[in-house]
Amino acid sequence: MSDPRITSSIFTRGAVDLSALRTPAPSPTPAPAQAGPPAGAPGGAVGGVTVVDVTEATFQSEVLERSVTTPVVVDFWAEWCQPCKQLSPVLERLAVEGGGAWVLAKVDVDANPRLAQMFRVQGIPMVYAVVGGQPVDAFSGVVPEAQLRQWIQAVLKAGGVSVAEPEDPRLDEADDALMSGDLDAAEQAYRKILAETPADAAAVAGLAQVGLARRVDGADPQAALTAAAAAPDDVDAQLLAADIEVLSGLADKAYQRLVGLVRRTGGDDREKVRQHLVGLFAIAGPEDPAVASARRALASALF
Repeated sequence: MSDPRITSSIFTRGAVDLSALRTPAPSPTPAPAQAGPPAGAPGGAVGGVTVVDVTEATFQSEVLERSVTTPVVVDFWAEWCQPCKQLSPVLERLAVEGGGAWVLAKVDVDANPRLAQMFRVQGIPMVYAVVGGQPVDAFSGVVPEAQLRQWIQAVLKAGGVSVAEPEDPRLDEADDALMSGDLDAAEQAYRKILAETPADAAAVAGLAQVGLARRVDGADPQAALTAAAAAPDDVDAQLLAADIEVLSGLADKAYQRLVGLVRRTGGDDREKVRQHLVGLFAIAGPEDPAVASARRALASALF
């Protein structure tokens, strides 16, 4: 059920062994449930069972057992993690908005290193969906809210929760094609929408994501970033690196990379970079604060 819109997804079914979590933690006294993140941490516990803070001692009851009846989204975060402070508040708001259809479980990786190890957390923020006592999907990094909403809808469907159908069946068809990896069908569907409704922001974003998926197909992320670092004025290398960063939840870094490249280039190269950057903006949408900030920086670089 992985949504290619959240293309930093690293989930592999069966890769997480939760057997050890179904037994008491190796400590003489179970740790009490956290009252909430420390001051300055992303978000905090919201009343009821909408958002909960969990530890290894409470993970079985708050996540595994609860997920049998209600999908649980597990947010691995830390107080020092700046990207977490971007993603966690959005997750909390969407959980409250969901009205109990799903529960957000927050895990501080510093306080619960064994949980992070069990879930093979290599970078944060990292988010897992748990349904029926088992992880069913995951992604890492910060993603735009629109993509996050789609991912959560897919989680709810996996958990047997009834979700509202999209208002536009044309967009539903296009999104389904994108989610299944049929990029040709997705592109055709999005273009059909835009032919009828040129200003449809969701279709514009979807078409931009199709292009992004095609550009990075077969690329080695680490090799691409290394190549870009070694050749800061290689336009193609920088564009690919920016694509990789967007996929990794580092859109801000991608925008900064390309704005800097706009400043250093001219002529056709400069226009190529500008158009690429505008295409990346379309994925997140004009309401994304990072896009608004990057657009201002781009205008300054151009003029």
